[in-house]
Amino acid sequence: MTERESNTNTAKFNNFSRWFLIFLVVAALAATLYVFKPFLVDIAIAAVLVTIFYNYYLKLTKFLHGHRRTASFLMCLILLVIIILPTINLVIYTANKSVLAYNEAVVYFENNSFSQALNHPVAERFNLGYLFSDIKDNNLINNTMLDFLKGFSNTLIAAAKSLVVGTTGFIVSLVVIIFTMYFFFIDGKKLLNYLTYLLPLKEKYTEEIFKKFHEISSTTIISTFVAALAQGAVGAIGFGIVGFPAFLAGIVIAFLSLMPVLGSALFYAPVGFYYLMMGQVWQGIFVLLWGFLIIGTVDNIVRALMIKDKAQINPIFVILSILGGIAVFGFWGVVLGPLVVSLLVTILHIYSLEFSNELKAENKNQDFPPQESMRLDNPILSDLLENILKTSKPERWGWLAKKSEEKDSVKSKKDPNGN
Repeated sequence: MTERESNTNTAKFNNFSRWFLIFLVVAALAATLYVFKPFLVDIAIAAVLVTIFYNYYLKLTKFLHGHRRTASFLMCLILLVIIILPTINLVIYTANKSVLAYNEAVVYFENNSFSQALNHPVAERFNLGYLFSDIKDNNLINNTMLDFLKGFSNTLIAAAKSLVVGTTGFIVSLVVIIFTMYFFFIDGKKLLNYLTYLLPLKEKYTEEIFKKFHEISSTTIISTFVAALAQGAVGAIGFGIVGFPAFLAGIVIAFLSLMPVLGSALFYAPVGFYYLMMGQVWQGIFVLLWGFLIIGTVDNIVRALMIKDKAQINPIFVILSILGGIAVFGFWGVVLGPLVVSLLVTILHIYSLEFSNELKAENKNQDFPPQESMRLDNPILSDLLENILKTSKPERWGWLAKKSEEKDSVKSKKDPNGN
C-alpha cells in the first residue's frame, strides 16, 4: 500500500468517525429528550420565567452580597407567590364567577327579547318584523347570545376542573418548575456558555439568538397578556355603566382581544347594535363608542409602552401560536406557543444576517427586508417615479410631473455636460 493510499484510507476513516460521532450525539440527545419528555413543558416554563426575571435575580444577588443560592431560593418563592399561584386561583375564581355572570346574562336576555325590539314603532314603520320574522319567532339572537356565553362559561369550568382533578400531576409539575428555576437561576449562565461553545455557529450569531429570544419572550408575551387584561378591565367598566354583566364582559373581551384585526369588536359591536335595536339608544351608542375609542386604544397604548423598539410578532401569528400551543401543550401552551414562533423569528433573523449578501436585490445596495422601501422619498421609488413621469404626459400627473421636470432642470443647470 502506497503512502497516498494510506493517507486516503486515513481520511476516509476520520470522516467516518466524525459522522459516526455526530450520529451518537444525535441519538443520545434524542434518547435524553425522550426520557425528559414528561417534563419538557415544565422545563420550558421554568426557562421562560428565568429568562424574564434573571436581571432581578442578579440585583437580588448583589443586594445579598453574592449569596446566589439564597437569592435563587427567594426568587423562586416570589414567583410562586406572585405569579404561579395567583394564576391558578384566577382560573378557578373566573370559572366560579362566570357561572354567576351567566345566570345574570340569562335573566337579562329573558327580560329583553329581540322580538320586542321588532315591535317598536320605528321597526314597524320599516316593516322589519316581516323581514326578520324567523328571528322574531324563534328568538334566534337571544338564543345565540346565550349559547355563546354558556359555551364560554363551560370552557372556563372545564379548565378549573382539570386543575382540581389532576391535582397530583399538577403538584409534580409545579415542583419540577420550581426546582428547575432554582438551578437555572444559579447555573443558567454556565449552561448558556456551554451551549454557546457547542453550537456550530459564530459567536455573534449565538449571542443574537439568546438576545432575540430574551427580547421576544419578555416583551411580546408579557405585552400581549397585559394588553388583554387592560382591555378586559376597561371593557368591564364600560359594560358595567350600561348595566351589562361587567365581569363576564371583561373576561370575554380579554380573551377576544388576543385575536387579530377584529378582536374585542366581535363582542362590543354586536352588543352595541343589540342595544340600538332594543330602542336603548344611549346605551348602544355608548357601548360602540367606548369599544372603538377606549378599548381599541388601550391595546395600542399598552403595546407601545411595553414593546417600544423591541422585536414584535405579527398578531395573526400570536393568536395562531396561542391556539396551537394550547392544542399541543395544554394549559401552558398559552406561553409556549408564542415562544416557538419567537424561536422561528430569531432563526430567520440569523439566516438573514448570514446570507445578507445573497439576499440583496440585484443591483440594489439594500438588505432584505428593506426598512425604508415604502417611503415616498426612497431613492428607488423616486427614480422609478421619474422614469414613469418621463414616459407619460405631464398633464396627467399634475404637480408630481412638474416637480420631476424642475428637478431635471436644476440638474442640467448644475452640470450642463451631464457628468
